[in-house]
Amino acid sequence: MRPLSALLLPILFLVAACSEPPQKEIDRAQGGIDAARAAGAELYAKEAFAAATAALQQSHDAVAQRDYRLALTRALDANDRAQEAARGAADGKARARSDAERAINAAASPMLRLKAKISSDSDRVGAKDAAAATQTVHDAEAALQKARAALSVGDYVSVQELMKGLDVTINARIQAFDAAIAARPAKRVRRVR
Repeated sequence: MRPLSALLLPILFLVAACSEPPQKEIDRAQGGIDAARAAGAELYAKEAFAAATAALQQSHDAVAQRDYRLALTRALDANDRAQEAARGAADGKARARSDAERAINAAASPMLRLKAKISSDSDRVGAKDAAAATQTVHDAEAALQKARAALSVGDYVSVQELMKGLDVTINARIQAFDAAIAARPAKRVRRVR
């Protein structure tokens, strides 16, 4: 009779353990999700974060259906996925910062070239071309200023939005400026005899 009771005792503990909601594990999973959110997982590790929140919701749904074993499994899964999301957020944030810095540099360099061209060659193009180039520089400087401010506070998504296509616009203006110079006849210098 003793061996039978030795087998029934663990089963009895398992049934007893699954007779109430796994609140401690659910709270731990919620804490992990909150920490992942604070780390930026909603932006930088979207898939892992969504999986964590979905698993936690499934845990709550299982509690509502009184399936506490499933609730425990989903809560543990939610916590694991939340930790994965927090790690992914750190990696994603570092990558986003690097991309943001690269985007700023990609726009700043041609903007300085265009500014130099305006300073040295604005008398060689028409007023309309010079004004358009000056406006491009003005717009680029404003966008770069906003992007640098966003970078300094860690808003890398805004930096990407601000810099999207700016380098292409500036390079196109440089080409138009060069084409205007080439199209204009050179001024003749009168020689004094």
